[in-house]
Amino acid sequence: MINADLAIKRLVQLDPALAPHTGDIRLHIERYNRKRRELGEDKPLSEIANGHLYFGFHRTECGWVFREWLPGADAVYLTGDFNSWQRYTHPLINVGGTWEIALDGKDALRHGQCVKLIVRRGSEELERIPAFIRRTVMDERTWRLCGVISDSEPFPWSDGRFYKKHKIKTPLIYEAHIGMATERDGVGTYAEFVEEVLPRIKRAGYNVIQLMAIAEHPYYASFGYQVTNLFAPSYRYGAPEELKALINSAHRMGIAVVLDVVHSHACPNEGEGLHRQDGTEGQYFLEGERGWHPAWKTRLFNYENSMTLHLLLSNLKYWQDEFHFDGFRFDGVTSMLYENHGLGTAFTSYSQYYSPNTNVDARVYLTLANELIHEVNPRAITIAEDMSGMPAMCLPIKQGGFGFDYRLSMGVPDMWIKLIKECPLENWDMGYIWSELTMGRPKERSVAYAESHDQAMVGDKTIIFRLADAEMYTGMEKSYHTPTMDNAIDYHKLIRLLTASTADGGYLNFMGNEFGHPEWIDFPREGNGWSYHYARRQWSLVDNGGYKFSWLGEFDRAMIEHIREGEIYSSGKPTALFVDGARSTLVFERGGYIYVFNMHPTVSRTDVFVSAEKTGKGAYRVVFSTDDEAFGGQGRIQNGYIYNSKCGEWGEGFFVYVPARCALALKKENM
Repeated sequence: MINADLAIKRLVQLDPALAPHTGDIRLHIERYNRKRRELGEDKPLSEIANGHLYFGFHRTECGWVFREWLPGADAVYLTGDFNSWQRYTHPLINVGGTWEIALDGKDALRHGQCVKLIVRRGSEELERIPAFIRRTVMDERTWRLCGVISDSEPFPWSDGRFYKKHKIKTPLIYEAHIGMATERDGVGTYAEFVEEVLPRIKRAGYNVIQLMAIAEHPYYASFGYQVTNLFAPSYRYGAPEELKALINSAHRMGIAVVLDVVHSHACPNEGEGLHRQDGTEGQYFLEGERGWHPAWKTRLFNYENSMTLHLLLSNLKYWQDEFHFDGFRFDGVTSMLYENHGLGTAFTSYSQYYSPNTNVDARVYLTLANELIHEVNPRAITIAEDMSGMPAMCLPIKQGGFGFDYRLSMGVPDMWIKLIKECPLENWDMGYIWSELTMGRPKERSVAYAESHDQAMVGDKTIIFRLADAEMYTGMEKSYHTPTMDNAIDYHKLIRLLTASTADGGYLNFMGNEFGHPEWIDFPREGNGWSYHYARRQWSLVDNGGYKFSWLGEFDRAMIEHIREGEIYSSGKPTALFVDGARSTLVFERGGYIYVFNMHPTVSRTDVFVSAEKTGKGAYRVVFSTDDEAFGGQGRIQNGYIYNSKCGEWGEGFFVYVPARCALALKKENM
């Protein structure tokens, strides 16, 4: 239970702007306390969130037992391969809204058999996939998903030294999509990812993989964001055991794996997911207009409903226990938090965070979810995809927060794209950039990223594509130089280094963007002739030493190594030493390093002053530079060069030469 008075006092001390909204904060805390009592305040959530161990198919000493919560059903039958798809030979018994059947004999059901439910409600007869099904397959006769019996041997995990023992203090996240991770046309597999992509991620230095589109979704082009079957890894990539093998392999490499979980809404398909599972609108979802997302046309969960909470919380524990996921990135948090789903709201005032717009039940669910996740694994990572900036998102639950470890800095990629689209390079406002990169709520940590996977989709453009435009197709050979292409390569590096070096806790990159992948993502659909040509990653481009992609890939590897070895995220926030908008220069200190940026496209600076008042008098060595020839630079900044600070009219410090479109990092030598 949370002490509301004490939590509110601490929150207001931390952020006095919350004082007028303490009533809303108290409502959140009291609603959480009430729901926690309803669920069982005397028990840990990990002992409560076990729906996956009760519902669904389970082996018994005598055969099998199956249970499904269908409170609105009048009759339920089990059908499938095991009974030659006879519809009414295996009726279920109703016990208080939970329908149950026991099947005698160990061979009554077998691994790999397809099954479905027949649900009668009034005059309707509905075919349904069980809510807790752990495996699905696409029936090519009907092009509809079908449930599959999963009865494989226990997986031989060998990651004991990592799972639940290793804490990722500095999450450097590689966001990946299994299906498009292969270079060939078609859908990539878990096994191919292990063979072809995991070694690349390891070499690149990332220590966390964030997997998208894992939970089953019937429409591949939804990018995995219209989920039908919460407990079933998508059939497209291989068997569930192969997903476990992927995570096991990542753990043995020292890499954590985070699941991109979609509990913000659900696919509206009837018969494949949860929509009208028992023939009613409100079994798991809100009823009426509130139960539909106005923009996404998807179903919205009723987070006040205890059975909905039981389903979703059990789902989180299932992915942790069964697959050893190390945490979650929660999709669509902004949509969950607000009655208007954040649509058309700029969140320029604190009043926009609270009543009458707040969905308090969603706040409670997110709090319970974080409590459970960290109870199951105290070292787990949770990340909120929230563009609104909701206060207390990443504060401890006992302090009135939601309990997330990080929030995504969603405004950063928006800022970079806006600047590239609307502002000439020489006019970039360094004060504005610095403010956007370093703003954040006190005591709350975030994950920064330069560009999102959405900006790689057809209809939008990545950073490299916006900078290079049509020359992307003709100018990526290393011998080719024009102002457009040179700018594209240099700003791709500058934007990444500035984003990563100012990040307040973690950094994220979407698969392929690190080396400037040349084309957008376009999943197979009717409009492109169901082609996979743009739903893949062309790794051969970065492997080809004759292309500039290899420069960008090598730069990203070196940048990530610099961040990891420097441990800059564990040493406090960056401190601005010099911001000169007129000269496009920026100097800041972090973790013992001094970073100097010249963002002007054409003018080099010979006299950028670096203050040593904070770091102290001494010798400062150049340890990293975007102008390194290994990264496609001109080698004008000499790694290892030493600047000696002096006391002069500008104070203690030294002047640095920084060419146009370049940045460097210096570190004080041990005296």
